[in-house]
Amino acid sequence: MPPADEPLRDRPPTSHEQRSGQPWDASYRDGPAPWDIGQPQPAVVRLAEAGGFVGDVLDAGCGTGDNALYLASLGFPVHGVDVAETAVATARERAENRGLTATFGVADALHLERLERRFRTVLDSGLFHTFDHAEQAVYAVSLGAVVAQGGTLYILCFGDFGDDPGPHPVSRAALTAAFDPVEWDIAAIDQESLRTRFSESIPARLATVHRR
Repeated sequence: MPPADEPLRDRPPTSHEQRSGQPWDASYRDGPAPWDIGQPQPAVVRLAEAGGFVGDVLDAGCGTGDNALYLASLGFPVHGVDVAETAVATARERAENRGLTATFGVADALHLERLERRFRTVLDSGLFHTFDHAEQAVYAVSLGAVVAQGGTLYILCFGDFGDDPGPHPVSRAALTAAFDPVEWDIAAIDQESLRTRFSESIPARLATVHRR
């Protein structure tokens, strides 16, 4: 495996970074980011309690590790990746302080093939909706490099329903369009919710996708 923290200086900014005018890392430099709630997403807890996680787990866009550390506390081998170096450093510190064996690395979610590793379960909590449609298709290909054959991908993203949807809400059609049906089976797209520091419940979609 190449070094987990190889420099990403040549990475072009994503559509979100272009809109905001700053890199992802800036979200973590001056205190908690809006999605940093200090605990796992309730939807992730429900998934775990229902037996939704098996084997090695990758948390793509792990941030400061809320979900990854929760899964590690349940005994899962977890690796979290994020493009934001500050977030990854915080996640590592939290893992060490809690005596958990989760590992974390800086990586570009649009090039997960560079991890040179496959996982039985991959979690995306709050990353998919930050990409535009073109990036979502690229991201799906990237995920194909890390989800083991027969493995499961979970995507928790803002949904385009309800009275107060989150920024960049995602439709069922957009989720379906991103994944090649030859390589993926979308088993379910359920209504869920995402919690942020400013809201207990924002309309979300939870997609369960199996790698063929």
